[in-house]
Amino acid sequence: MSKAETRQMIKLLAEEFNEEKRYLFQAFGEGGHYTQRQKRYAFELMDEYGIRATAKILQIPRRTLQRWSRLEGFRVKPCPCWVYEWAQRRRKRREFWQRRGYF
Repeated sequence: MSKAETRQMIKLLAEEFNEEKRYLFQAFGEGGHYTQRQKRYAFELMDEYGIRATAKILQIPRRTLQRWSRLEGFRVKPCPCWVYEWAQRRRKRREFWQRRGYF
């Protein structure tokens, strides 16, 4: 399997996961206005993926998510937790190579 095919498969798999999350979000609703259960589910996703990714996953405007967060007092992190861990690993890797004369 080539790199392009692998990339395409990963993309399709990610879209399937997003469809499942979107379906679950819609299943919590009753039509019309968003329910409290839908909002709680959106908050769970925001906590895990961040606000922008959640807006893309659920296909609802980011402003809507921001408004819900403000009204419910939910503090939105600027980015998901894994980003901080990734940045720390990157910093350590950069320091490692700097000590060896690179960069």
